[in-house]
Amino acid sequence: MIETVTIVGAGALGTVVGDAMVKSLGPEKVRFLADGDRLDRCRAQGVLYNGERCDFRFSDGTEGEPADLLIFAVKGPALEEAMDLAEPAVGPDTIILSLLNGISSEETLSLRFGWEKVLYTVTQGLDPVREGNAVVRKGDGTIFVGVPQEDYFDREEKLAETVDFLERVGLPVRREEDILHRMWCKFMLNVGVNQVCMAYETDYAGVQQPGEARETMIAAMNEVRKVSACQGVLLTQKDLQEYLAVVDSLTPASIPSMRQDGLARRKTEVEMFAGTVLSLANRFGMRVPVNETLHQKIKEMETNW
Repeated sequence: MIETVTIVGAGALGTVVGDAMVKSLGPEKVRFLADGDRLDRCRAQGVLYNGERCDFRFSDGTEGEPADLLIFAVKGPALEEAMDLAEPAVGPDTIILSLLNGISSEETLSLRFGWEKVLYTVTQGLDPVREGNAVVRKGDGTIFVGVPQEDYFDREEKLAETVDFLERVGLPVRREEDILHRMWCKFMLNVGVNQVCMAYETDYAGVQQPGEARETMIAAMNEVRKVSACQGVLLTQKDLQEYLAVVDSLTPASIPSMRQDGLARRKTEVEMFAGTVLSLANRFGMRVPVNETLHQKIKEMETNW
């Protein structure tokens, strides 16, 4: 039974899940890991969620027992550092979830901590926005959890326990039978909407209306469809239309996480998005010119900061 939780990352998604867990389990059962100046800043400033100060406990990870549940809620560029920080929190029976964007963090965590510990997770529609130490959640959304359909690591018990726990603390969770398809669909969405809003410096409204930005977003998503088929995951035209409908349902004046990073002059997740598409396309001898252009544009924007 999950009774203690460790979370690495007190950003938008970390705050959403952490607040629910603290309110259910109590602050003594949930800790957030940070180190150095980040730890001092978190302790001094705290975190506001929907206008209320969270009762979060911050730690450098050197004290306490291994966690029953370990959640990574950092941005892609910080994953390696986060794994180093979280290593003391991993015990033989620890369950690990990744709330990172992209399609590669589960493999990275599995290679470090063991495949049998890692469940596959993807969030959709929670739509949290962070400004400084304040997080506002604008959507209901869902947390999808599952394991590959051919699971060689006997994670059924861990999966059932985790879904039950997330339901118990009041988070919107759903067990997903084809989690890899769901993850690739979300990846397709992020490759399109995150990168185009970043490159065109626009909010969701800029890609919800006809024009160059929307056409670029759709073209980038179609390139993901091409590389996904070579990975054994079929993303259909119906999937594309369904996720375009997700884009069109978002609050027009809101912005995705990559655009938030751009405005804050933080390193973006472009390598997890276009970088991954380019790597897979190169492996399979494909051309993905739209993602190549977006990758170059966003890297130039980062350099100019």
